[in-house]
Amino acid sequence: MNKFKKITSSSMFLPLFALGILLLFNIVFVNDFLAISMENGHLYGRLIDILSRSSSLIILSLGMTFVIATSGIDISVGAVVAISAAICCMLIGGRGDGIPEHPMILAMLAGIGIGVICGIWNGLLVSKIKIQPVVATLILMVAGRGIAQLLTQGQIITVYYKPFSYIGANIPGSILPTPIFIAALMVLLVILILKKTSLGLFIQSVGINPTASRYAGINVVLIIFLVYAFSGFCAGVSGLIESSLIRAADANNAGLNMEMDAILAVALGGTLLSGGKFYIGGSIIGAITIQTLTTTMYAIGVSSDQLPVVKAITVIILCLVQSKKFQTVFNSWKNKRQSQKVVDRT
Repeated sequence: MNKFKKITSSSMFLPLFALGILLLFNIVFVNDFLAISMENGHLYGRLIDILSRSSSLIILSLGMTFVIATSGIDISVGAVVAISAAICCMLIGGRGDGIPEHPMILAMLAGIGIGVICGIWNGLLVSKIKIQPVVATLILMVAGRGIAQLLTQGQIITVYYKPFSYIGANIPGSILPTPIFIAALMVLLVILILKKTSLGLFIQSVGINPTASRYAGINVVLIIFLVYAFSGFCAGVSGLIESSLIRAADANNAGLNMEMDAILAVALGGTLLSGGKFYIGGSIIGAITIQTLTTTMYAIGVSSDQLPVVKAITVIILCLVQSKKFQTVFNSWKNKRQSQKVVDRT
């Protein structure tokens, strides 16, 4: 009994439970959900697609986890994905002969770099100018797609340079899609940062009480600035993956609504939206769960227009569950049940 209580109280229980329910539903109602085949040396199947398509969201969720842990929010990441994709594709060029106008590595660095610059912009507004995070990042959320449209001159830039497609598909000789490896590297980077530095503790401290953190000698302004810059970095990497998947820069649709998915993944992973303690593992599972939910909705015939409604309801439920009022009522109910059990035994 104690073991069961320990498992259910774990931060990983909710995301794993939600993912398990979705997988069970798919196994029962979706044909060939577990089927995996090998074609031309590459693995194919719904499970592989879920892992591949969730890679961008996992990367975004890593940055969003740190931002939310500091009691912030970054609703501009979807627009930053579009800007990053536009810069990268614009530099490679859309020449039909398949010859890039600039080296692909330069274009990739520029795409990631512009993401970091956008993160720095958000970080300055929040940490230095003290604008509310949702307002500060709303500026770039609104203006970002306009910037991407200006860069592409309102056109969809198609990239014919074949190696560019390897970022979002498969590198020759690899059985798994490249995005899975990119996401794994990003997760490894975050784990190394948390293990080798005290940044994780500083982020939690700032999220719980920034004033006390400042008196304790923590540079609160720098910590907040860094988490937004890292969020921009993650959005820049995701922009490369998203543009490579379609081999084009689509300023209108690249990264559309991904900020909502990233926030939902972090919340589902157990990180409180009010800030404080965070769970990287939970965010990763949450991102995979969100992508599984998306795949499930499409599989059972739910249109893309209706999908945001399902996700919005999920966000509302998570916010209610995480609220102090709900926690108080739930703990009161649990204590009453325990007291009743003691009375029954006596």
